[in-house]
Formats: sequence, C-alpha cells, structure tokens
Amino acid sequence: MSQAVRTVPCPTCGAAVRWEPASEFRPFCSERCKMIDLGEWASETYRLPAQEESPDCEIDPSRYS
Repeated sequence: MSQAVRTVPCPTCGAAVRWEPASEFRPFCSERCKMIDLGEWASETYRLPAQEESPDCEIDPSRYS
C-alpha cells in the first residue's frame, strides 16, 4: 500500500512542490525561489509583528522574589 505524496504550493511562485526528501529546496520549488524569499527577509519586506512595552510600565517586584 503506497501513500500519495503530499504537494504544497511554493511560497514564492505558487508552483506545486512534492513534499518528500528528494525535494531539495522544499517548501520552495527551486533555489531561485528560496533566495528570493531570503532576500525579502533580508531587505525587511517581511516583518513579524511585535508589541513594544512601554518604558514607563511598572514592574511587579513580587514576581521576582
């Protein structure tokens, strides 16, 4: 009984990528798409949201005793 190989879309171009060990650049379809994605992170096009804490916030000293 063989299992069907899962396919996922390439995050960069949307091409179908077989999710298996032979797919060297998964989840990307190629090294080119992988490098495009890396460049987007390096140029800060992609960003993760962060919640900055106010420097005036009070610290509860009982948390550290």
